[in-house]
Amino acid sequence: MRRTKRTGNFLLTLLFNMLLNLEWGIPALVLLILHFVIGLSIWWFVGAMAFWILCMITGMWIIGWARDCGDTPDPPKENKNPYSNKNSNFNKRKN
Repeated sequence: MRRTKRTGNFLLTLLFNMLLNLEWGIPALVLLILHFVIGLSIWWFVGAMAFWILCMITGMWIIGWARDCGDTPDPPKENKNPYSNKNSNFNKRKN
């Protein structure tokens, strides 16, 4: 895979990833509502948010690691095409 010269901002990528996986934040939102309605400890909400963010970071790390595994360049190969060989008579111009 071709590597670009532009490096991605980790925080921007994390926020975009969280936006795409917004449904994972629903349990945290429910726990926040339960905190205000029945007085559930706020630490349940904080724990759910921390777990969600930790899952996002772990997923980003795994995908980045897998992408870096494919960045090894191919070794140069011998050209076996007889028409592109410089010593061949086929590519010499006839006057």
